[in-house]
Amino acid sequence: MNIVAVTACPAGLAHTYMAAEAIRKAAIRLGHTIKVETQGSMGLRNELTPAEIAAADLIIFAVDMAVAKVDRFKDRKIFTCNPAQAVRDATGVVTAALKSVQ
Repeated sequence: MNIVAVTACPAGLAHTYMAAEAIRKAAIRLGHTIKVETQGSMGLRNELTPAEIAAADLIIFAVDMAVAKVDRFKDRKIFTCNPAQAVRDATGVVTAALKSVQ
């Protein structure tokens, strides 16, 4: 499955990047492709393109704040959790997100 994700927290520090890495590793371990955009203190990094969003089978938001440029995801089903949850149990988050689209 092709997954895209966005991670963001108000401080834009550790949890944003820790959640991104945890989700990325979990998705790969489960046999999926993934690209993760971070919205942190350094701005948008690894920004998802319209083509990547359109091609995604699954979209995960691990966020504690509003997602910048959220209109890119209009009319798409999004699985949402908070960054701390993704850090604690990224495999559980990815698994739950996969179940939500089946």
